[in-house]
Amino acid sequence: MRIAVDAMGGDHAPDEIIAGALEVLPQLEKDDQVLLVGPQELLEKKLAALSYDPERLSIVDAPDVIGMNEKPIDSLRKKPRSSIGVLAKLAKLEQADVVISAGNTGACVAAFQMRMRNLPGVNRPGIAAVFPVTDGPVTICDVGANIACKPIHLYQYGLMSSIYSQHFLGIPNPRIGLMSIGEEEAKGNEIVKKTRDLLRNDPRLNFVGNIEGRDIFRGVCDVVVCEGFVGNVILKLTEGAVDGLFRAIKQELMQEKPELALMFKETIMRVYRRHDYNEYGGAPLLGVDGTALICHGASKARTIRNAILTARKCHAQKINDKITECLSEARVRTTDGDKD
Repeated sequence: MRIAVDAMGGDHAPDEIIAGALEVLPQLEKDDQVLLVGPQELLEKKLAALSYDPERLSIVDAPDVIGMNEKPIDSLRKKPRSSIGVLAKLAKLEQADVVISAGNTGACVAAFQMRMRNLPGVNRPGIAAVFPVTDGPVTICDVGANIACKPIHLYQYGLMSSIYSQHFLGIPNPRIGLMSIGEEEAKGNEIVKKTRDLLRNDPRLNFVGNIEGRDIFRGVCDVVVCEGFVGNVILKLTEGAVDGLFRAIKQELMQEKPELALMFKETIMRVYRRHDYNEYGGAPLLGVDGTALICHGASKARTIRNAILTARKCHAQKINDKITECLSEARVRTTDGDKD
C-alpha cells in the first residue's frame, strides 16, 4: 500500500511528521511505502541524518506550502504545487492509495473533493471524528467539512458514519443520534426536523432520535450527526474541557499532597490516554472516492503514526465500497447536490 503524507501540514511540521512516518514503518507490511510530500531539498536535509529504508520511505517534491490562515480555494489555485495539492493529485492519479494531512482543513477538503471526486451518490463529503468516550468510541460527522448543510447531507453523514462505526470500529448496529437543542421532536430548526424524518424513514439505520450535547458522553448513541460548524465547536470545546479538567485534577492533588499526585499519576495518565484524540490519529473524509484522513493541526509524531495505521485499516476494510453499496440501495434520491 502506498501511503502519502503531507510533510508540511500542521504546527509541528516537518519534524514531527517525519518522526511519525519513521515510527510507523516497523508496524506496516513489508511492501507498504510511505511517501513524504513536501519541498524535496528541505526533506532530504531532514532525512540525511536519520536511518531509514529508502525503498519504504521516499519523497515526492511539492515546493509550496499552504498556511493555516490562507483561503482554501484561492491558495490551491495560486499554489498548484503545494503539498496538499500534490497530495490530492497523487490520489487522483492512483499513485497513492491513502492520503493524510494535518494542514489547512479547508484546503484539504477542497483539494480532495476536487481531485478525488465524490463517491457515487454522495452529495457532500463529511469529516468523521472519533471521540474516545468512556462507554466506547462515538463517531461525530461532520466536524468541519460542510458548514452549510442540508437535510440530504446530514442524512448521508448518518449513513456513512454508521458504516464506518460498524466496519471500522466494530460496533454492531450503531445507534445514530441527531444533534439538536432538545430530545423532543418539536425541538430544532427545519433542517434538523427534515433530517430526522430522513433518518427515521430508513429502516436500515438504528436511529434513536434527537440528542443533546451532553449525550455524547453518556452512552446514548454511537454516531452523532451534525453540521460542520456545530461539530467543529463540539470538537474544540471537548479538547479544551478534557485538557482543563486534567490540569485541574493535577493542581488539586499537588496542593493537597504532592505524594498523592505521584501515587495516582499512572492512573490519571491511563485515563487521559483513553480520552486522547491522538490515539485515533486522524478523521476520515467520508464520501470522497479514496481514503483521505485529516489530522489535528497540533499533531505530533504519535498522532501521525496512528493516522497512518488508521488510514491503512480504513482502506483495507473497503469502507468506500460499503458506503457506495448502501447509498445505491437508499430510498432517498437527489439529482442535484444542493437540493433537499
